[in-house]
Amino acid sequence: MNFKNVIGIDISKSTIDVCIHLSGSIKQFKNSNRGFKELLKWLDEQEVITQESLFIYEHTAMYSYLISCFFDREKLLYHIAPALDIKRSMGITRGKDDKIDAKRIALYGYRLKDEIKPNTPIDKSIVQLKSLMGLKSKLIKQRAGYKTSLKEQKNIYDSKHFKTIFEVQQKVIHYLNKQIKSIEGQILKIIKDNEKLYENLKLITSIKGIGVNMTVNMIITTENFKKFEYWRKFASYCGIAPFPHQSGSSIKGRSRVSQLANKNIKACIHLCAMSAIQHNTEMKQYYNKRIEMGKNKMSTINIIRNKLIARIFAVVKRQTPYVDTMKFAT
Repeated sequence: MNFKNVIGIDISKSTIDVCIHLSGSIKQFKNSNRGFKELLKWLDEQEVITQESLFIYEHTAMYSYLISCFFDREKLLYHIAPALDIKRSMGITRGKDDKIDAKRIALYGYRLKDEIKPNTPIDKSIVQLKSLMGLKSKLIKQRAGYKTSLKEQKNIYDSKHFKTIFEVQQKVIHYLNKQIKSIEGQILKIIKDNEKLYENLKLITSIKGIGVNMTVNMIITTENFKKFEYWRKFASYCGIAPFPHQSGSSIKGRSRVSQLANKNIKACIHLCAMSAIQHNTEMKQYYNKRIEMGKNKMSTINIIRNKLIARIFAVVKRQTPYVDTMKFAT
């Protein structure tokens, strides 16, 4: 899209630094609804037509949530750019300053203004799911820590003199179990209350090897399949798409996956692939056949990861459940 102006915003916990690219004007505001209203007033004074401008800023989790909601309400165009893209566009830099960062973000947006697509309005259900999944992940890590600690202590200490230490940790683990189950129930409730989310949940879980946890992570990461149009782009994003590694006549390496990836969703896909190898007859036969041929184990697992991602996108696009053709094979 073609925008008349680009406004770069560097977001921190309590403030935002704003730079108008064409004029170079920079000003700081509070990271609050009141601060955002003052921002629009300042832009009006600077004779900036906000409806024909693009606001661009980095994804900073909950700190960028308020301003995104504000832009949605005001029907203004904005783009949340990956931090790594902006960082690499800056070239070699020294030191750090919020005002300079806002200027660099504005320059990044202006250079790519013909290519950048504005973000769609935030789906509150997706935001809720993302927050709940994040909290669930933290609680699971804490529970794992207590379980490991308790197991080690029981191997060393006797239960008579260290009874209180054991009991307290067991109570904490029991409490964490309850809270994790409660969060899982709330996640399912949010999905069931949203017809589109619930329909996609049923479609994706029709694929053998794909569970609810993976499905929820897919819905969050793809923003219910609005963020990625094709499965290959998503495979590249989560680090399972192989890329060539060669240059001239001196470097002729094997194709390999990139380490620039969403490690969380990649781990989920890996677990699903391992589950599919065990419980999906088609995947199990495919895996065993390639191993017998002497093919690389991890390469085979990665192919299965890609197959699962392709099937997930296919059932969502068709809006029909997955059909296991192996049942009809003779």
